[in-house]
Amino acid sequence: MNDLVRQHTALSETDLEWLHLLVSEWQLLSDLSFADLVLWVPTLDGTRYVSVAQMRPNTGPTSYQDDMVGHLVPRGRRPLLDAALDEGRIVREGDPEWREEVPVRVESIPVRREGRVLGVIARNTNLLTVRTPSRLELTYLQSASDLAQMIAAGSFPFPGQQVDMDASPRAGDGLIRLDADGIVQYASPNALSAYHRLGLASDLVGHHLGQATAELAPSRGPVDEALVKLASGYAPRETEVEGSSGVIQLRVIPLKPKGTRIGSLVLCRDVTELRRRERELITKDATIREIHHRVKNNLQTVAALLRLQARRMDSEKGREALNEAVRRVGSIAIVHETLSQNLDERVEFDEIADRVIAMVAEISPGKVDCRRAGRFGILDAEVATPLAMVLTEVLQNALEHAFAPAEHGSVEVAAVRGGDPKDARLLITVQDDGRGLPEGFDPKRTGNLGLQIVRTLVEGELGGTFDMVPGPEGGTRVVLDVPVRAAK
Repeated sequence: MNDLVRQHTALSETDLEWLHLLVSEWQLLSDLSFADLVLWVPTLDGTRYVSVAQMRPNTGPTSYQDDMVGHLVPRGRRPLLDAALDEGRIVREGDPEWREEVPVRVESIPVRREGRVLGVIARNTNLLTVRTPSRLELTYLQSASDLAQMIAAGSFPFPGQQVDMDASPRAGDGLIRLDADGIVQYASPNALSAYHRLGLASDLVGHHLGQATAELAPSRGPVDEALVKLASGYAPRETEVEGSSGVIQLRVIPLKPKGTRIGSLVLCRDVTELRRRERELITKDATIREIHHRVKNNLQTVAALLRLQARRMDSEKGREALNEAVRRVGSIAIVHETLSQNLDERVEFDEIADRVIAMVAEISPGKVDCRRAGRFGILDAEVATPLAMVLTEVLQNALEHAFAPAEHGSVEVAAVRGGDPKDARLLITVQDDGRGLPEGFDPKRTGNLGLQIVRTLVEGELGGTFDMVPGPEGGTRVVLDVPVRAAK
């Protein structure tokens, strides 16, 4: 719509915003009218109309099988459009049109904003299935007529009341018609069922809706006067009402076809099951986060016990082995701590990598600068946990064996993510500028426990590859190629 309006018309940006507001609301008009709606706007030179939006009803057959958006028609070809635009009134004159052997009643509703007519809504009703209308259909049609008059007068839609079409109740969910005093004149079967779910034991017709709604909502104090006023239809509002056995969503639309409020439309929807499932998901998410939090606490307890045991060891090798175990446990704890703060089983691994680098750098016997380049991105927990351990072992090995005591140096962890989104891969390079590999060293067969852990995790659990080679400018380079799923 933006492109069509800016290309073909002289409407301002504020006029365009008004049309957007109208389009966000007009599904209701289409459903209440049992009719298709097409929004026509005069072109810049005033010789033609361009259709910028279209809506089909959920309550009846369509009149247009084809998409009308973008069509241009000259003035004079559709006299009802000309009359509505020029005279600023709803035009219903004329006989039904025949389209592919289907009779269609055409009406034109001017779209007014601040005294100016911006365009015309063509309301097209398929008359092929017309039958004697029921009370519900008569209420729908009368409400549609009131809304059409409000659009023609510029009092609908309501400024500042942007509606979420997916979340708000629709006419078919449940409709209640109130008079000017808030008394129910008509309630559709779905609306009555929703109120019965809320706890209503009688009919709604003849009752004051605001008072009845407030009485159904549990309250420790006096009746909620705000809810009484809202459900009485005095102002356009949306709210949810929770009773002892259900939850309903209400949307109130005051009807002012001639400037004075004659009543209100109340759209309602039973959202009891939806809210129950949302609560279950919230509870599930909270439980998962709590589990990760407790696992993290337990791992930190294990690390503290190992640290205490290491202090009591007389053997230097035994003390160092326990300290390595502390760091391994700590790297897993970091992942679980991050997971405990998320709503899903995915983590931003850059934060984990930085914390692992800082943790391992504390053991450096000299002044070694550890840094990260590139981004790991978001990873699943099943990838993040073993990868954190792998990164810990590789960095720990570099800091222990690449540099002599008190020697200065640097270690860089570089991450590059690429490949097809369905088969993304993460290339990790850990490069140091230390003494390099000993002669004849084969990382696939030799190495300490840390390198054995790396090989097992990378090749077995992550399904990737691991290699350790001399750096191009000295030192040692560790290359990890790991498959990862792209973030959703």
